[in-house]
Amino acid sequence: MMPLFAVLFLLVFILIFGTVLLLVTPLLAKVGLGQKPKASAVKSETYECGLPEQVTGNSKISVKFYLTAILFILFDIEIIFMYPWATAFVDFVKDGHGLYILGTMGFFLLIFIYGLFWEIKSKALEWE
Repeated sequence: MMPLFAVLFLLVFILIFGTVLLLVTPLLAKVGLGQKPKASAVKSETYECGLPEQVTGNSKISVKFYLTAILFILFDIEIIFMYPWATAFVDFVKDGHGLYILGTMGFFLLIFIYGLFWEIKSKALEWE
């Protein structure tokens, strides 16, 4: 019963807090607390280092940037899944399920190791 009460309390708190924020924000903006100082012409430019802008409207970004980002996210999520497994593995060993859990994580790792070798073979990580 206690976890259900905690979830309901959190839900009600979030609804009330969100409603208060939505109602108070316009009032603070009218008072002037939410006004930003006026930016100079230099600050409102897109590039501030002093060099003239050289980007045209049709500039293209290499797909390798996107591929690298997706691969990073994929392997980062793998690590995120491995951390709770590693912390709970001792409990599974104590319960007698250690070999099964080790096998499932081994299968999970084999899939990602295969993916890593595929990336290396397809030269997805090489920049020319």
